[in-house]
Amino acid sequence: MQNIFDDMLHKKIECYVDDLVVKTKKREEHLADLQIVFDRLRKYNLKMNPLKCAFGVTSGKFLSFIVRHRGIEVDPAKVDAIQKMPPPRNLKELRSLQGNLAFIRRFISNLTGRCQPFNHLMKKDAPFQWDEGCQNAFESIKRHLLNPPVLGLRHLESRSYCT
Repeated sequence: MQNIFDDMLHKKIECYVDDLVVKTKKREEHLADLQIVFDRLRKYNLKMNPLKCAFGVTSGKFLSFIVRHRGIEVDPAKVDAIQKMPPPRNLKELRSLQGNLAFIRRFISNLTGRCQPFNHLMKKDAPFQWDEGCQNAFESIKRHLLNPPVLGLRHLESRSYCT
């Protein structure tokens, strides 16, 4: 797919393995871009599953994230799963929590720092003692996820200041 749509990638489409999103700001452009995509799919004898297609939508799920005009948002189902998790009682449950957090890490600022209190529990042969520091970190992460950020593209024509 990367080779087939190389000239359109990151401009008019986004592609990951066999998932494809055609992105445009105007309906007329969208129809023209879809025509190009359909022509190329036909040329390379690639088929689409109509049950997995959505056309002309302003938002949708792509790679388990919600993509909208204002940016990329975490899937509320992913947040809900973490919110409903009780504190881990053993290493297996802690690893499950960390796996869920890793998937949405870009929406949690300083996730590594926030998870630091869990590190001592991950050491080989360490007893699993969920302490107050772990509980505070766990609750802090959950609070942060009550209002996760929307990730958007920076407008290249606007000024940026780094300090």
